[in-house]
Amino acid sequence: MITREASMKDYPQLRQIYLDSRRGSFHWANADEMTLDDFDQDTSEEQILLAEENAQVLGFASLYVPNRFIHNLFVHPTASGKGVGDLLLKRAVAELGTPVTLKCVSENHKALSFYNKRGWKAVVEEGEPGARYWVLVYE
Repeated sequence: MITREASMKDYPQLRQIYLDSRRGSFHWANADEMTLDDFDQDTSEEQILLAEENAQVLGFASLYVPNRFIHNLFVHPTASGKGVGDLLLKRAVAELGTPVTLKCVSENHKALSFYNKRGWKAVVEEGEPGARYWVLVYE
């Protein structure tokens, strides 16, 4: 498995991963409102790293470099638990330098556990009721 910067030719696979992952795990959101176009909108002006194996994209991280912020980290549901997220997270931290921040929806207990096990610290919980998220930092 390798990581590299994404190119436009990767976007069809990236869009599908973003859609499938959110529909499968964001139980607090309305899956019917999610579309393939969300990827382009939600990663605008961000550096996108991807993990791939045998020319198949397995996941991606989108980074907002000026703020050392990991905006998105998504793994294809069939690649979950195979080290893809860990590899992308390490590459993102290497690209951005420390400290690095990210936000994680409070309801996403699986993701919060993932980050905690890798040394990320939950700093503060923010947002409106029903749309709460944790700000996490890695130093």
